[in-house]
Amino acid sequence: MAEPRFAVEAEGLRKRYGGPRDGTQALDGLDLRVPAGTVHGLLGPNGAGKTTAVRVLTTLARPDGGTARVAGHDVVREAARVRTRIGLVGQHAAVDEVLGGRQNLVMFGRLYHLGTARARRRADELLERFRLTDAADRPAGEYSGGMRRRLDLAASMILAPPVLFLDEPTTGLDPRGRNEVWDAIRTLVDGGTTVLLTTQYLEEADRLATGISVVDHGRVIAEGAPDQLKARLGGDRIEVVLDDPGALSAAAGIVGRVASGEVDVDAEALRVGAPVTGRAAALTEAVRALDEAGLAVADIGLRRPTLDEVFLHLTDAGKSEKEVPA
Repeated sequence: MAEPRFAVEAEGLRKRYGGPRDGTQALDGLDLRVPAGTVHGLLGPNGAGKTTAVRVLTTLARPDGGTARVAGHDVVREAARVRTRIGLVGQHAAVDEVLGGRQNLVMFGRLYHLGTARARRRADELLERFRLTDAADRPAGEYSGGMRRRLDLAASMILAPPVLFLDEPTTGLDPRGRNEVWDAIRTLVDGGTTVLLTTQYLEEADRLATGISVVDHGRVIAEGAPDQLKARLGGDRIEVVLDDPGALSAAAGIVGRVASGEVDVDAEALRVGAPVTGRAAALTEAVRALDEAGLAVADIGLRRPTLDEVFLHLTDAGKSEKEVPA
């Protein structure tokens, strides 16, 4: 049977913990579609519902309402089939730190009912794939954080599942460790695996994800490619950093003449910024006008909104909507 176009589909997912008065509505009508063979980021603040969504999609929690299919199978009616088609890497390492890397993978293979010889072959394949061969016989407790997470990823791929769920896989890792895990994820996707990634690291989603769903209060409040989400804040911005605090007002006036939106002035950072269209022309005109006015400029340039700014804008807007009385 052909693989479905969407590896993960959810419609109107609802999940509540506790009673009607003192409980928590973890999912409040969450909709999600993840195309097969892509990395999809699920972003949101603490308590937004990301981990609950993963628990429902991986059959660890039963939804109170709505429907979901993973790898073409319903997560409630066909839970056993879903579990044979997925891998899951949680927030905490699942490997045994006393055992070596190879021993860990062979153990997981045996738990998945592989024969001893097949489990050993699969372990060696995964050690090579995740660049852990040289450390295969060292206790996992001696691995760096990035190596342990790569070993976690390897363990989740024992049966080569087509869909992999990663729940904040790089939490607590240093930049080197995060880069190691990112490289491993890219390798998996290049091989055809679909990855649903929950994360609070905006850079992580920006680097890895083809599509992003921003979750707040248990529902998706925005979705799209990273560049599409950034465009919601107006595209390019011109920013001018000054040497003289007394020049802020004059610089704001000049930037205002080339701006396509409101001018922001940060007196503490001596920075003036504003959205612009026609990036090259706007920058050229601003540089000329600042020079003619004799203003001492420490730095000037164009930049695009970061995913962090988009995230804060969207979640702040969602918070405001919740606070408005009906």
